[in-house]
Amino acid sequence: MYIGLDLGTSGLKALLIDADQSVVAEANAALTNERPQDGWSEQDPASWLAACDTVMAALGDKADLSGVKGIGLSGQMHGATLLDASDRVLRPCILWNDTRSYREAAALDADPQFRAITGNIVFPGFTAPKLVWVKHNEPDTFKATVKVLLPKDYLRLYLTGEFVGEMSDSAGTAWFDTAARNWSDALLAATDMDRSYMPRLVEGSEVSGQLRPELAAQWGLSPSCVIAGGGGDNAASAIGGGVVKAGQAFVSLGTSGVLFAANDGYQPDAETAVHTFCHALPETWHQMGVILAATDALNWYGRFVGKGAAELTANLGSLKAPTRTQFLPYLGGERTPLNDAAIRGAFTGLEHATDTAAGTRAVLEGVTFAIKDCAEALAATGTRIDRLLAVGGGSKSHYWLEAIATALGVPVDLPVAGDFGGAFGAARLGMMATTGGGAEIATAPRIQATIDPISDLTAAYDDGFARFKAAQHALKRLT
Repeated sequence: MYIGLDLGTSGLKALLIDADQSVVAEANAALTNERPQDGWSEQDPASWLAACDTVMAALGDKADLSGVKGIGLSGQMHGATLLDASDRVLRPCILWNDTRSYREAAALDADPQFRAITGNIVFPGFTAPKLVWVKHNEPDTFKATVKVLLPKDYLRLYLTGEFVGEMSDSAGTAWFDTAARNWSDALLAATDMDRSYMPRLVEGSEVSGQLRPELAAQWGLSPSCVIAGGGGDNAASAIGGGVVKAGQAFVSLGTSGVLFAANDGYQPDAETAVHTFCHALPETWHQMGVILAATDALNWYGRFVGKGAAELTANLGSLKAPTRTQFLPYLGGERTPLNDAAIRGAFTGLEHATDTAAGTRAVLEGVTFAIKDCAEALAATGTRIDRLLAVGGGSKSHYWLEAIATALGVPVDLPVAGDFGGAFGAARLGMMATTGGGAEIATAPRIQATIDPISDLTAAYDDGFARFKAAQHALKRLT
């Protein structure tokens, strides 16, 4: 058997699969993050370790774990976990959706070598500008820092006692030579750091270390259990969904929204604000358009009207044309294609006829149009998307998937009930590391339904997207 551990922003999920990749058991532990100041987002790394103990104990209550051969890791990207010489955490981890380092990010991005080497804009959420912020604002902490780990790699340190990272997650730090799949000495030097601060690297499907004997004994695992390199959350989700070759893509409707396309080669275009990262398999890459609020926007709206996301989307009926009421989902800035930490969201075109259902549809349409913005940015790099696999909590809304299919003009496949996200992908990587397998293990899931574009509404959604872009340009002038 194999375990996948997916360290997300709101929780840690553990998934146990057998040799046939059937799910045997799963467990979850909730996590919270703090926002002590506007634009800040932090998490206590100690809570990750406590959550790991919780989910592993829960799995052990549901199944005999002595047959587990490998564990794979998936995790929220870009977080800065700072350790001192005794491996102690120096401050709360600065998370992916923290924008405090927007000035530092702009300064690094103005240095041409960053885009040239990483293939990406330096976004405020990336790791390198966070360390520059710490150097400027918490100099004692910066001086005491000897190691910087991404969240899942700090969890790996707990599991194995070793400092190890892998390519897909490391490519989101702004210290990485994405074409060469290695740390860049030049970029580290540009932030007054060097390679000693970084963990050694393995591919996501390779062995990164062995489970510490005391943890194996505590959780009832074999002492020979290995830990795979794993992947950043979206790369691991792609492994879980079988998106591993050029032409394959998925849309993730989670807290954030992601449009992910696998590539056989390295084809960056930083100007589009598309993320070009290594995939979790050797010699493969991927591109992502990322929006910062997807289901997060729906949950935010739900707090206003006193209803949960499921209740809001349950009775919307058949897909309707966008109305003049529209929503721009920039609650905490935006990445693709705007690269704007300052922009904020808005409702426009509110009128007496705007009721709760109309507001809900506007939120779903606004996120849909933000995803279409990502699709156009990906297309500008030469990436073609023929169809999409839908994952994430938002994929439970048929209305939302119809809107995405119609706006993007591609069919959207909904997998059968089951987990095909980061935890499943991580478990598959654990299997690869143990057996020596590769992409053939990452098969596509069985499809429950295919949602085709509604051709009668294509023109209406094109018009809605044009209005969305006009409102976006106006909003940028106001914020």
